Amino acid sequence: MSKGRLEAFSDGVLAIIITIMVLELKVPHGAELGALTPLFPVFLSYLMSFVYIGIYWNNHHHMLHAASKVTGGILWANLHLLFWLSLVPFVTAWMGENHFAPTPVALYGVILFMAACAYFILARTLASHHGADSKIARALGDDFKGKLSVVIYAIAILLAGSFPAVAGTLYAAVALMWLVPDRRIEKVLAE
Repeated sequence: MSKGRLEAFSDGVLAIIITIMVLELKVPHGAELGALTPLFPVFLSYLMSFVYIGIYWNNHHHMLHAASKVTGGILWANLHLLFWLSLVPFVTAWMGENHFAPTPVALYGVILFMAACAYFILARTLASHHGADSKIARALGDDFKGKLSVVIYAIAILLAGSFPAVAGTLYAAVALMWLVPDRRIEKVLAE
């Protein structure tokens, strides 16, 4: 089965997710610059989520570039990832509107944790389908950054109840870790 429809559908869903998030940014009622101050938590949560969706879009694109075909199982694994990512606008808005209160920050982490697990499942499903010696399997390797991300999310979720700022900082740290370009796939494809 061709991977083109999977890529197009995924790109469309991710574009809609970003659109939904930006629509949550409400225009202030005042014309002065100070009217933006109450919106800072909402904008900060939007910024972090925008970066996360961008990271997923970028890595998803690279991973599928290394794949040659997809199966029904891969389609379902991809839908599993998109399901968790589709919840990002909800938790982003809840966290921003409530000024990073413990429960919304913890749920934000749960969604990030589940999306990371779903991405791992998709990557392993693709690698398994293409074979252990395939470009995609070699490029993914043992996925240390992916596994480390899941561990950091779990720690942050546990800390969110008492230390939501620390949890938020850990979420931002994972995003920064993934902003550093992951050249594994590009390197393997260049061989």
